[in-house]
Amino acid sequence: MFIGHYGPAFAAKAVRKSIPLWVLFLAVQVLDVFWSIFVLLGIEKVRIVPGITATNPLDLYYMPYTHSLVAAVLWAIAAGLIYWLFRRADGLSAAALVCGAVFSHWVLDLLVHRPDLPLFGNTLKVGLGLWNYPALAFALEVGLLFGGMYLYFEATKTRTRSGRYGMVVLGLVMVVIQAVVFFGAPPTSNRAAAITALTLYIVLAAVAYWREEKRAPRKTLQEDLAWKPAN
Repeated sequence: MFIGHYGPAFAAKAVRKSIPLWVLFLAVQVLDVFWSIFVLLGIEKVRIVPGITATNPLDLYYMPYTHSLVAAVLWAIAAGLIYWLFRRADGLSAAALVCGAVFSHWVLDLLVHRPDLPLFGNTLKVGLGLWNYPALAFALEVGLLFGGMYLYFEATKTRTRSGRYGMVVLGLVMVVIQAVVFFGAPPTSNRAAAITALTLYIVLAAVAYWREEKRAPRKTLQEDLAWKPAN
């Protein structure tokens, strides 16, 4: 899964507006960020095997440090603790949302991966295999992304005209990228796959940081009543 992971990022931002969107963009992809780094360092392994699934040519045969269930839980806890240490004013609930955003990656991967997600170490691998059903997998990705974006738009208001349309354009670009990932040519090598993925995660987080400034949280009715002078 790729763009679908960003749905929970937008949803978490709608729930807790104090969490920077770029932080949530990185949180939902932390497992893949470190997977990319570990592949480049030779710590985790992947092969390019066209046809191994109907939409994804990656044979993810060794990734115990990022994509095992135990590892995902530990990464999620670590991310929540780090967020709390640097932004204690946001409270434990915000840190818990960051923790949940990180763990959502493994849960969503479980839906689409073939049985290559280990529960512990490199053993007891699971995966429901929706990657073998291209239309269903693509619809899931798009639905998750735009579902989260809808919640985000409901919780925020535009500051500028570009703030109204910028995130929509970003979403459409992400859909095009997902289509290329599913239906385009396979990566030329495992290193190329890791570098491409890592670059996309960083660029999308940077775009989220830039675009977030164009929107502001909507005030609740209670906030509006508290702000307005009494009659």
